[in-house]
Amino acid sequence: MSLETRVETAPAERLYGVCDYYDAESLLTEDERRVLGRLRDFLDREAKPLLADYWERGEFPAQLARPLIDLDIMEPAELRGPGAGNGPARGIYQGFRIFELARTDASLATWYTAQAGLFRTAIRVGASAQQQAQWMPKVIDFSLKGVFSLTEPESGSDIAGGLSTTARRDPNGDTWVLHGAKRWIGGAATADVLAVFARDVVDGQVKAFLVDREAAGVTLEKIQRKTSLRMMQNAHITLDGVRVPESMRLHNVNSFKDVAAMLRAMRSDVAWIATGIQAGAFEAALRYVRERHQFGRPLGSFQLVQEKLARMLGNLTASLSLVVRLTEQQSRGVYRDQDSALAKMQSCLAMRETVALARELAGGNGITLESDVARFHADAEAVYSYEGTHEINALIVGRALTGESAFTR
Repeated sequence: MSLETRVETAPAERLYGVCDYYDAESLLTEDERRVLGRLRDFLDREAKPLLADYWERGEFPAQLARPLIDLDIMEPAELRGPGAGNGPARGIYQGFRIFELARTDASLATWYTAQAGLFRTAIRVGASAQQQAQWMPKVIDFSLKGVFSLTEPESGSDIAGGLSTTARRDPNGDTWVLHGAKRWIGGAATADVLAVFARDVVDGQVKAFLVDREAAGVTLEKIQRKTSLRMMQNAHITLDGVRVPESMRLHNVNSFKDVAAMLRAMRSDVAWIATGIQAGAFEAALRYVRERHQFGRPLGSFQLVQEKLARMLGNLTASLSLVVRLTEQQSRGVYRDQDSALAKMQSCLAMRETVALARELAGGNGITLESDVARFHADAEAVYSYEGTHEINALIVGRALTGESAFTR
């Protein structure tokens, strides 16, 4: 069979087709592909028709939340059945789950990953064995919804040294009192608990607490006027004398090193989101140039258009190869700060160029929501910055390369 024939027929045989040019999908099992196909059907049928309207309104389509949860894609039953083992779903499946969500919409991917990635990682890494046994099943079935509350109004990139939210243990009981503020916390308004990171005033070390969203002293304010991730509801949280029992402290978080272990794991999720956004933008642009005609010819027949498509595919393929390899490495238990930082940094750089090229290929229509590329173009800016800016991730990699820290002190 010729190369030309294989390229032409592959999209009909595979879930991801031309978006997965080097066939990383072949690493998935048939059961994993079946679950992802179920997710694809739901997103195409139920989510896509709503996206432009809700993005423009700056609201999350709440009617999608329960059906998406009920799809059972975090730890699917068929991946835990006879012969599948009883452990967590494989890393490569989890990566493609994020990829599938993000190629549809970045806010949907961010909303789902807030629970399946950030909050779940906080429990998996930060909770004691007893706490995990109590909470993890509820995290997986969403009966305990939570969000990761680390970033503060005055501390983002410098959160390690600048964390100003405080926690003081009440000497008269088994209770902690929290004061401070958190910002950019996605999904907080619909969470049951907030995983809040605070500095212990006694030893100066970072601790973590599951704070009831409706506890006395907790105030949530929706961040308005965003130009990116408009469907994702981000909150500014104020904590004014919030009392939290010792039983709701994550017992394995006793310094910022423990928080860094969480970030190390979560940055790979963001790299998968950045890669999925590229896939969505690429597909939208490719569809556009196939359908749009100028000067009596389809746009896709012009040399400069094909060059841009090839560059976008190169970015996407390189990013997918990067996150797949990182996921394989982490699945073997190899977690290094510089590895996840490099993947987040590079995939986001590629994402920025890819979505810009997609918008360019759609011309004036590229700034309208009807073309889809405008949504990906705008949403990419938020993903570029969260979970570590380009500069912070570059310095993490640079420190590993040189043995010298260039972070300001």
